[in-house]
Order: sequence, then C-alpha cells, then structure tokens
Amino acid sequence: MNGRFQAYEVALELAAALGPVMATLTHHDVSLASQMRRATASVALCLAEGARRSGKDRLHLYRVAAGSAAEVRAALSLARVWGWAASTQSAAAEALLDRILAMLWRLTHPAGE
Repeated sequence: MNGRFQAYEVALELAAALGPVMATLTHHDVSLASQMRRATASVALCLAEGARRSGKDRLHLYRVAAGSAAEVRAALSLARVWGWAASTQSAAAEALLDRILAMLWRLTHPAGE
C-alpha cells in the first residue's frame, strides 16, 4: 500500500508474530493452523481493501477484519489451552491482537455515530 495506514501495518506485524506459532501448530493440528493463517490474512486483506473503499463498503470490510481478528484470538487461545503454544510464544501476538482490535473498534465506531 502507498502511504502509511497504521492498522494495516499492525496487521502485518501480527502476521509476522504468528509465524512461529503457526509453524508449531502445524505439527499438532494442520486444520487449526490453516484456519489461523486464513483469518490472519483476512485481517490484513480486509484492511487494505477497506482503505480503498468508502462509505458502507469500508465499514463492512473493517467489521470483517475485526471478526477475523477475533477468530485469530480464538485459535491462539485454543492452541494455548491445548498446550500447543506457550504463553511466552504467543505473548507478542496477543499484544498485537489487542492493538489491532482497538484500532478496528475505532474504525468501526466513528465519533458522533
């Protein structure tokens, strides 16, 4: 993308932080790793597309990105409770998920609406 869109940049940081987690997860549950990978990609892709849209299209894509981020969080939580991802391994991704979800909240709940 041309220019800086912070939410998109954080989505890319999230994807990078999840790389090692997904690699480990693939050894335990290929399906869950694949789902996490698709949801992570969806966050970045919807943000990029939404940045080029306007009106309700933009809002819809940002809402889809938020849903995908929640899906990533759920997959990460499952991996952690099943012992497939250590808290130390997932801590950076959790922090980035908090950040991206906060950004998406602001993007989907504009002031005055």
